[in-house]
Amino acid sequence: MPVPPADAPDHHRRTRLLTLGAAVVVVAALAVGLVLGSRPLPRPAAQTPTAAPSPSVSMTEQPALAGLHIVLDPGHNGGNAAAAAEMAQQVDAGRGSRKPCNTVGTSTAGGYPEHAFAWDVAQRARGLLEAAGAAVTLTRDDDAGIGPCVDVRGRSAQEHDADLLVSLHADGSENPDVAGYFAIVSDPPLNHTQGVPSRQLATALLDALGRAGFRPSSSYPEALSERADLATLNLAERPAVMLELAEMRNPAEAAVAESSDGRQRYAEAVVAGLEQWAAERR
Repeated sequence: MPVPPADAPDHHRRTRLLTLGAAVVVVAALAVGLVLGSRPLPRPAAQTPTAAPSPSVSMTEQPALAGLHIVLDPGHNGGNAAAAAEMAQQVDAGRGSRKPCNTVGTSTAGGYPEHAFAWDVAQRARGLLEAAGAAVTLTRDDDAGIGPCVDVRGRSAQEHDADLLVSLHADGSENPDVAGYFAIVSDPPLNHTQGVPSRQLATALLDALGRAGFRPSSSYPEALSERADLATLNLAERPAVMLELAEMRNPAEAAVAESSDGRQRYAEAVVAGLEQWAAERR
């Protein structure tokens, strides 16, 4: 039987120690793993989300009246009074009738003329309409000329390939107690645009004047007059409305018409009515 080496006991003792140490390491590692496994893993630092850039208004929205072409007809003219012969010339008024080329218009008791009122409101409205994206054509270039005649005014919308015609006036009732705005449409209509489309345009304009705080006329039901004798309306082949914005012989309304603030309010109401009409067509 072989004799074990002299150092055998020490060898076995070292082996046992090494085995025991390895076991301790394994147990320790397992313990650490259990401890670590019982803890939640650290989360990554929160990041603030980056907001998407807001789209530009110009990319998503169009002006309220973009693409609309409007003819504004400021009634009468500043030179009509000095051109009586020209104004008396007879022109086509539609329906086989004829009428004088144009007239002087009315005025307030203080002498402020309708032609100046209509011109100023038209100028203010044009600026607002163009800012809202509309193209605007006026039937006259200033407030110092004569005419144009009513037949020219009536045909202006189709001749300029416009979408509609709004003729701006002020009434001159002899009774100073009469007050309020009203609209006039051609009736009976001579073409399809003078029927429902013109009435819809009139309704939108009248609604806007009411919202602006102006008083509707008590002389006409729903502030709407129907006439067959006005060339400006009879000859139109687009929706056409004549607006009598104020009664110039009524003291209270004359004061509004004579004031810059009052004319601005009228212009803003006309534009609001056109915006309403355009929105209803979309």
